[in-house]
This record gives sequence, structure tokens and C-alpha cells, in this order.
Amino acid sequence: MFVVYNFIVLIASQILKIVALLSPKMKLFVDGRKTIFSTLQGKISPTDQSIWFHAASLGEYEQGLPVIEKIKEKYPNHKIVVTFFSPSGYEVRKNNTVADVTVYLPLDTKSNAKQFLDLVHPELVFFIKYEYWPNYLNELKKRNIKTYLISGILRENQAFFKWYGGFYRNALKTFDYFFVQNESSKKLLLSIGFNNVKISGDTRFDRVVSILERDNTLDFIEEFKDNKTTIVIGSSWPKDENLWVEYINNSSENVKFIIAPHNIKQEQIQELKNSIAKKTILFSEHNEVRTSRVLSLRQFDVFIIDTIGILTKIYSYADIAYVGGGFGNPGIHNILEPATFGIPIVIGPNYSHFAEAIALVNLDGCLSIQNQTQLDEAFNLLLQNEDERFEKGHICNTFVQMNKGATAIIMNHILNENLN
Repeated sequence: MFVVYNFIVLIASQILKIVALLSPKMKLFVDGRKTIFSTLQGKISPTDQSIWFHAASLGEYEQGLPVIEKIKEKYPNHKIVVTFFSPSGYEVRKNNTVADVTVYLPLDTKSNAKQFLDLVHPELVFFIKYEYWPNYLNELKKRNIKTYLISGILRENQAFFKWYGGFYRNALKTFDYFFVQNESSKKLLLSIGFNNVKISGDTRFDRVVSILERDNTLDFIEEFKDNKTTIVIGSSWPKDENLWVEYINNSSENVKFIIAPHNIKQEQIQELKNSIAKKTILFSEHNEVRTSRVLSLRQFDVFIIDTIGILTKIYSYADIAYVGGGFGNPGIHNILEPATFGIPIVIGPNYSHFAEAIALVNLDGCLSIQNQTQLDEAFNLLLQNEDERFEKGHICNTFVQMNKGATAIIMNHILNENLN
């Protein structure tokens, strides 16, 4: 099976080079992997001690960040190496300050796995949530390097649990311990003979709780808000925009809107701005307005954030949050960030792959809508009924607070196992 798998990886690597000629994102994927080994060689010496974390993309990185920070604190003399598979993770967090080295993960070939581990020579390895690369795992097992899965999610339809999944089940034998998010993941692992598993919960809750301890002040947002009720629309896609643009254009003058689109390409931002009838300003224009003696941010009704990295802080100013992605596949973006600020949340219909969304919809802290009428009704309910707004916001914040603590469970086990 390894022969077949390695042949498929080899063919895929050649196809990716061709696709990269046509796709900017795939070009990042391919070009970003050209200098990995020289980067590692320049930043990690043979005498360095290191710990390696792998995240598929941005969401997994954010999920693992509380553990990365704690490991860095407990192992201050070790170099922290973070790898990404996807450009959408690497390009956003390649300049993070928690890791000593951040690179793409080389494609999963035998030679890449050996060379990567020769250069990094980690003492501990953490895979975040999922991604199981057989050659890397096989090489880690050969070298007896302690390897952990954190915030793991397993589902019945995965190959591990099928009659033909022996090859993939063998890859799981690399892990010294599985820290999973829920009971169903634990039961699935137990069903195929893995007892080295513990329900730790989801480290994303620890991540978003820690946001409350930071300075979330943005003076330009405060000026724009001007103490008026504000709806923040985060990580929106065109299918979301088709609904709430109409709502904005027909809304009361006493309501303000802040929009942080998922895609901030200039032509799409301009198209969005042109579709809004209210007085609208872009983030890229706000400094010019603030230094003007004629205009003030208070005069605008809609603020479009055509930059990245500040949405979390913006949520702290929201009275209501709409989180986008729910009209696409696989579904909604991160709802825990607005939830931690105690804000009622509105989302689209596609959220079945997200346990936190299912829970908050069932608890009635989050409203799921499917069409224009339902969006209008949800926004109007939350705008017109202050008690309803506060109650749903309280449900969201309480949910986050009650689910924190996964990082402590993981760290207690790691430290007891490796420092004794």
C-alpha cells in the first residue's frame, strides 16, 4: 500500500506544478516549498532542541495556539517549529512571533520526511485536529519521537474505520496519545483498539477566552460607532452579501454596520461598496477622513474593512454579529470569537460540520437563517428587543466559558509524561 500511496503523491506533485501555472494560490503552494530545507538548515543547528507543531491551515493554527504558547513557556530553551500545509494558513501567519521557524510542510514523500526530521530533529511533535501523513508518521515512529494529536476530531466515514482502512490505521499507531474533542471521537478510536485517548475538549475555547484579556481597543471603530447599535458582519462571502446588502439599504439611520469580507480583493471590495446605498467608507480610506477637517467617521453608516487581522477586535464593538460562510461549503467561519464577547450571532444554514454552531443554535444563542425574510426577521428581533439581544449574548458567552480548559488537560498530561 505504501508503494501505491507514494506513487500517487509523486504524480500529484507533478500535477500541482502544472496547476500552479494557472492558479495564484497553487503557485504559493508550490513556490513556498522550494526553500523549506535551506530555511530549516539556516535556522536550526544540529545541537538545538526543538518541538514541532503541524497545522493544516489557519483555523488549526489558531486552534493549537494556546498549546503552542504553553509549550513555549514550559520549554523556553527549545526552538518551536510550526508547519502549514495550506497557503491560506502559511501566508497569514508566516510572521507569527510564537514560533522560531514557520515553513510549509514538504509533500509527504519518504525522502522529504527523512530530510525534514533530520533537520528539525524534534523531541515532541503535535498534529493539530487532523491531517495524517503516512510517511511522516512512519518516520516519526521509526525514530521513537513522541507524537500527539491535539483537539482531534474523528468521524465514522473516515478511512480508519472502514474495512479497507488498515493502511491508515497503522499510521495512527505513531501517536503516543490522542486528545480529542468529544465522546464520539473517543468511541471511534476505542472501536479500533486505541486506548491511549482522552477527551480534552476544544482548545479554540481557550484561545477565544484569552482574547478578553487583551487590549481590543480600536479608536477609529469607536469613533465610527458613535455609541449607536452596531452590526458586525464578519468573514462574509458574496452569497451572504446578497442578503444583508438589501437589509442595510433599507435599514434605520440609527444602526451602523461594519463589514469584514473574507475576500479583500480591490475589485470585489469596490463592487460591494457600490452596491450599498448608505454612506460607506473603507478601512483604506479612514486615515484620510480622520485627518480631514470636513469629514468625520461618525458621519458614515457602513465601514468596510478591506484589511486583515483586526476582525477579532472589531467584534468587541458589536451589538450583533453575522458570521459569513453559511451559504457555502463547508460552511460558516469562526463563531467563537464573537461569542466570547457575549454577542448574539446570526449565521447561514450550512453549519452541520461545526459542533459549536450546532450547540449554540440549539441553545438559542445563535440564529440560523436560510433566506432574506429570515435574515430580516432575525436582525429586526435583535435590534428591537434589547432583552432578547442581551439574553442570547449571555448564552454565547456562558457557552464559551463553560467549555474552556482543554489546554490545561493536555499540558498536565504532557508535563507529567515528559518532565518526570
